[in-house]
Amino acid sequence: MDSRPVNRDEIRDFLASRRARITPAQAGLPTSARRRVAGLRREEVASLAGVSTEWYTRLEKGHIGGVSDDVLDAVARALRLDDDERTYLFDLARSSRHRSRTPSRRRDVQVPPGVQWLLDSMTMSSAFVRNGRTDIVAGNPLARALLAPMFDSATIDKRGRPNIARYIFLDPGAHHFFVDWNAAGSATAALLRAEVGREPHDRALREFVGELSTLSPEFCSQWAAHDVLIRHDGTKRLQHPDVGHLELTFQSLDLPMSGRAVHDLITYTAEPGTASEDRLKLLASVAATRSREAQPAHLMVDRLGLRRRERRRPQSPGAW
Repeated sequence: MDSRPVNRDEIRDFLASRRARITPAQAGLPTSARRRVAGLRREEVASLAGVSTEWYTRLEKGHIGGVSDDVLDAVARALRLDDDERTYLFDLARSSRHRSRTPSRRRDVQVPPGVQWLLDSMTMSSAFVRNGRTDIVAGNPLARALLAPMFDSATIDKRGRPNIARYIFLDPGAHHFFVDWNAAGSATAALLRAEVGREPHDRALREFVGELSTLSPEFCSQWAAHDVLIRHDGTKRLQHPDVGHLELTFQSLDLPMSGRAVHDLITYTAEPGTASEDRLKLLASVAATRSREAQPAHLMVDRLGLRRRERRRPQSPGAW
């Protein structure tokens, strides 16, 4: 059996790309006019990390499984990796220690009812749960209304679930919906890159990356950059088909659910007092109406009866 780690190419290309972006001047090294590369040489990275050139060369070729955390830290400092890139490097090392594993398919994790109740309680924020493959696996009515172009896209899966990466790179309408499409595409590819580092043996994930690479030249370009993003927060500008331009703040929170499966709770909110808040409120009103209309009749009757009983219930003298 071939003992070659499945992520050796990722290790090689990632380290080489990070080395290429640092100039000798940035690293405090002398420069000369005879250099053939803009970035650092392998021997320069080795010197900065305090290891031999032969050792670093083996590391960049993918022999990372037995490397200590102290040495990885030294290499991360030499290459000036940020926190997300450092985590990615350690994920690559961790997964390389399990070389005998063959690619397998991870089972989808069911979203607990309590998480759905939490989402539904957030009536003035668009809230949804995204897994590491960028599938939207749960959401509240406002998320469905806000991301209507994604939910209505031909790129949804057989269960009607949108996939953010598939929509961004394979649906032409995404260029209109995401005002800053280039930034959205770059961030999405970087999120997928981080997931590949965490789960290099996930067959479905690798097939998905292969699908995007085959069908989208834009994804190929972003993927080749080897950028990594683990948490994504900031401002999102959308051109919504019903309410027009929206400028929203989005936050990403870790959502522990089962095993090592990665899930994030994503919220979109508008700054108070802005036109975007007014438009988001309009969407929220429409979403709430549609949600009530979609509920089974017996639930509507039960809730109506509950409200009537509460109106008739006498209050105690000290109630407030």
